[in-house]
Amino acid sequence: MRFSVLGSGSTGNSTILECGTTRILIDAGLSAKQLSVRLESLDIDPASISAILLTHEHGDHIRGLKSFIKKYPVPLYATAETAHVVRETNIGNADWITFEAGQGFTINHLSIASFSIQHDAIDPVGYVVSNGLFRFGLLSDVGFITQSVKHHLKNLTALFVEANYDEELLERDTKRPWTIKQRIASRHGHLSNVQVEELIRDVAHPSLNRIVFGHLSSDCNCPKKVTSHFNNLLEELGLNASLHCASQAEPTPWFEL
Repeated sequence: MRFSVLGSGSTGNSTILECGTTRILIDAGLSAKQLSVRLESLDIDPASISAILLTHEHGDHIRGLKSFIKKYPVPLYATAETAHVVRETNIGNADWITFEAGQGFTINHLSIASFSIQHDAIDPVGYVVSNGLFRFGLLSDVGFITQSVKHHLKNLTALFVEANYDEELLERDTKRPWTIKQRIASRHGHLSNVQVEELIRDVAHPSLNRIVFGHLSSDCNCPKKVTSHFNNLLEELGLNASLHCASQAEPTPWFEL
């Protein structure tokens, strides 16, 4: 099993996970053209995608969905409420498979667990994907870490998690009005480096060998600050997981689990 983050940031988010011949996209927030270009750069034929899982309905997570599935019809997995909102965007005919947040399901030989998260969307979820040997967890766009989130992200092999902002940089930022800063830092906004640190302290274990950080704010965070912060944390915890910051501009390399 392996994964790559095709792009992550405020203008578009998407992740590809592959296990054997099963290829799953989690979110489709890049343009359909960029989704195809970036998949092909990883030697993935866009027509070979098995399914698309949606975390929530915000534009930076579904922007390319309508055009992509028009060219490459694949099943769409989302909670019933998220599916209802996305259908109202005139997405056209689609093969929807809906579930309730917290419900699990399978795609070929992969088991997928969904779990509720707190964000200003209708019914946002995170996912854990497992092939029986390895467990990949994805947590994006969440303002507060609940006990349920911690429970689901235990015993992972790899984790993708947003690290949206540094608290000091957000406070000093002059581009955003106070109301936007308040929304970002709220329980339904995004995660700070400090919040991600608290999560990793709770879920880290020796078999967690890869952590990828995403959705970094271009003004209120930076890869250098994130990697320095979390390298220090891993050293303190006595763990040797590899760290990587995903970018908006290009896909990450393949990360093998």
